[in-house]
Amino acid sequence: VLDATSGKPGDEMGIRLDRLTSNGFVLIANGTTDHDGRCNTLLPGGSRPEIGIYKVTFFSNEFYQKRGIVSFYPFVEITFEVKDPTEHYHIPLLLSPYSFSTYRGS
Repeated sequence: VLDATSGKPGDEMGIRLDRLTSNGFVLIANGTTDHDGRCNTLLPGGSRPEIGIYKVTFFSNEFYQKRGIVSFYPFVEITFEVKDPTEHYHIPLLLSPYSFSTYRGS
């Protein structure tokens, strides 16, 4: 996560990872971004994701509230598909209180 307001990594932001099942989305893990705006703890023990559809939720409102900033987005949800579990999945988020952008990173 990069906080475009400050130009710094979005540290201490809550994140949730869910996987789509026949019963809807099911929680895989919760995490928090580190001082570099990254969260490497969503998959246990460095395991790989299974093939499927996932949703990662970034709790942007809580992040900005801690900084005394009003945010238009209470959270940002990004849905993506894992087709090859051997590939690396990095999902950068460029965030400000009134906009966000994401892409598949390398």
